[in-house]
Amino acid sequence: MNPNDMSADDVGANDMSADEPPLLSARGLTKYYGARAGCLDVDLDVYPGEVLAIVGESGSGKSTLLALLATELAPSAGTVGYRMAGDALTDLATLPEADRRRLLRTEWGFVRQNAEQGLRMAVSAGGNVGERLMAIGWRNYGAIRAEAGDWLGRVEIADDRIDDDPRGFSGGMRQRLQIARNLVTRPRLVFMDEPTGGLDVSVQARLLDLIRSLVADLGAAVIIVTHDLAVARLLSHRIMVMRHGRVIETGLTDQVLDDPREPYTQLLVASVLAA
Repeated sequence: MNPNDMSADDVGANDMSADEPPLLSARGLTKYYGARAGCLDVDLDVYPGEVLAIVGESGSGKSTLLALLATELAPSAGTVGYRMAGDALTDLATLPEADRRRLLRTEWGFVRQNAEQGLRMAVSAGGNVGERLMAIGWRNYGAIRAEAGDWLGRVEIADDRIDDDPRGFSGGMRQRLQIARNLVTRPRLVFMDEPTGGLDVSVQARLLDLIRSLVADLGAAVIIVTHDLAVARLLSHRIMVMRHGRVIETGLTDQVLDDPREPYTQLLVASVLAA
């Protein structure tokens, strides 16, 4: 099954209320690398349960934007605010480092293109998942192991691999393990950076189905960076198109991809149709 053949008709799990405040909000977000601009004056809001895709060619600024939103890079200008559970929007730049690290371990997840960067490769599959549970206060070994085993099953990793370390896993299995590690705490917000990049097409298709199903079940907000418009169409409610560090077009995914306004977006869509 090719991702380009998939439909996005049933992408969203939760209806997003127009009255609900954003979970994550950025204003004027800018990043310079010396004289070179990586991201310029970006505004965005992401709502609970929403999947936002950020697309563009290599060098467009999409990965820089994701790193800024996830606090992995400090902005040259602008702010990123996050709505803590039951609280007002908090400027993440003012968050103490200990609180930021706790946020990354508990309420947020980050699925990386290279699963080796998102896993502890010398720790067992069950241990990779169990560590996240311990970060949110789980202490009973039996309960942790049972929950880890349940999540390995959810991502289609056999029970008898729970004590294996990821160095013996295929690329697709590592990525599924990384997804389990990130979603086991039921995060409110998940960042994904090209989660299917570099995988065989058949593996990509199954992984995308899995991501869509799990995200829908959890009702998590997701920000996904991808160069693949088929991935964006399948997974996202809204899409942002970036070029030269700027957002040049944004809107509902199907509207933007079926009737792109900007010539650059038209070119991206045409290149997929011609492939």
